[in-house]
Amino acid sequence: MRMYDIINNKKEGKVLTKEEINFFVNGYVNNEIPDYQVSALLMAIYFNELNLDEIVYLTEAMINSGDIIDLSNIDGITIDKHSTGGVGDKTSLSLLPMLAACGLKGSKMSGRGLGHTGGTLDKLESIDGFNINISMNQANDIIRENNFIICGQTLNLVPADKKLYALRDVTATVDNIGLIASSIMSKKIASGAKNIVLDVKVGSGAFMKDLDSAIKLSETMVKIGERFGKNIRAIITNMDEPLGKAVGNSIEVIEAIETLKGSGPKDFEDLCIFLCANLLEMTGIATSIENGVQISKEIIDSKKALKRFERFVELQHGNSKIVNDYGLFKQAKYKVDVQSVSDGYVFGINAEMIGKASLIAGAGREKKEDSIDYSAGIIINKKVNDKVKKGDILATIYTDNESKIKEIETEIHSAFNISSDKNENIKLIYGIVTKNGFIPYKNN
Repeated sequence: MRMYDIINNKKEGKVLTKEEINFFVNGYVNNEIPDYQVSALLMAIYFNELNLDEIVYLTEAMINSGDIIDLSNIDGITIDKHSTGGVGDKTSLSLLPMLAACGLKGSKMSGRGLGHTGGTLDKLESIDGFNINISMNQANDIIRENNFIICGQTLNLVPADKKLYALRDVTATVDNIGLIASSIMSKKIASGAKNIVLDVKVGSGAFMKDLDSAIKLSETMVKIGERFGKNIRAIITNMDEPLGKAVGNSIEVIEAIETLKGSGPKDFEDLCIFLCANLLEMTGIATSIENGVQISKEIIDSKKALKRFERFVELQHGNSKIVNDYGLFKQAKYKVDVQSVSDGYVFGINAEMIGKASLIAGAGREKKEDSIDYSAGIIINKKVNDKVKKGDILATIYTDNESKIKEIETEIHSAFNISSDKNENIKLIYGIVTKNGFIPYKNN
């Protein structure tokens, strides 16, 4: 078997066999096939898309390229969640404690932020002493006690995906449904959980900019999960404005805690409750999504989820006093209010621009080796359809970099679309994707 023939087959639109896909993945991971040949194959795949069988074979080959987590020694129902990423998306920080308080058990492998979207690990490391480097034995002990962990990818999990994604990033082949789906699902399946919910974002701050693309990606990932025997569904959610009000690191942790106290922003709280309700219904703890919503609200009201979060911080060596004393977080040197220059309603907020403003403030990184400021970020004070008057505070900047404040203000003003009309088309939840396809959600 030759890599030349595999490239040529895909160039001509032929379907690759399982053996051909295994050959190229194994050869690339073992440095037997050079970058330039894999780049050629990725471009051929980009123009002659993979069918479902090819996507499943690619997913399986990537899973088998490294370690696979075995959760069979964890008693109870195992769960996992994945978000395709967005601005202000701190969902794991509130959702995992909620699920844990319901008796579900999860081992969440998270990543760092790059570009305009934040990383869960960066947010957690804004907590003094918090340890993201957890061995599998430590993880199992923590899960047994508190039902969940959130940590970095310490194992050799799906190394093929790391190599392939780095190459896709520099060869303009990232935005391909089959390659995206196999990348995400290889990591979810290798992580070992039986029940998986996917939060697929769509909108200005998301990778998928339109609903049709988000549905196609969701359906593909659900079909992959089904092939591997997973209980899986995808929820398609709005990222046409930042999620919640906080965009940064420590300020997002604070917002997640406030949500567990019952005082979070409505859109963020509603999303956490809806995702929790779906997993409760999927695992049989709730009789329906509506029943799951009721249980999820009770878990927040009882403060059981908050207690799980507090213990989570302790078990991973963080200072759990931050739950009740936000002054223990690093504080930004400058706090600057950005005021509206006109009257009307907030018709839209470009989430990607707000993410860029947060990055300029110091909360994000443009390159993997960049350092970040845990105190930096943006608080959105006016959300879509809020009424505003000239002089009202649209957002508040937190930064240590005085020289960048004017640039950040300009970016925020550009992000806000103030209109005489409300936006009647805004939704938080667009729909649910199961093995039966896309089901629009009408109860927003």
